Amino acid sequence: MVNATYDDIFGAALALPPGLRAMLAEHLLKSLDADKQMELDELWAEEVEKRVQEIEQGVVTPVAGAQILHELRSRQKK
Repeated sequence: MVNATYDDIFGAALALPPGLRAMLAEHLLKSLDADKQMELDELWAEEVEKRVQEIEQGVVTPVAGAQILHELRSRQKK
């Protein structure tokens, strides 16, 4: 099936029993999710590196999460 065309593959998939078609569809969708997840992981790694550099260079000052939550809650009460 190395030289199979899209139509050949699609036709073969349609010939499968419904349960196997569902499994095939699930596996195909998961493969797309995996590709997207890898892309997102790479983007987050770049963002983390950028933020670490900003902290190390003194461009930004880290603030504790608890402090941010406290400030946000205070604003909501106003």
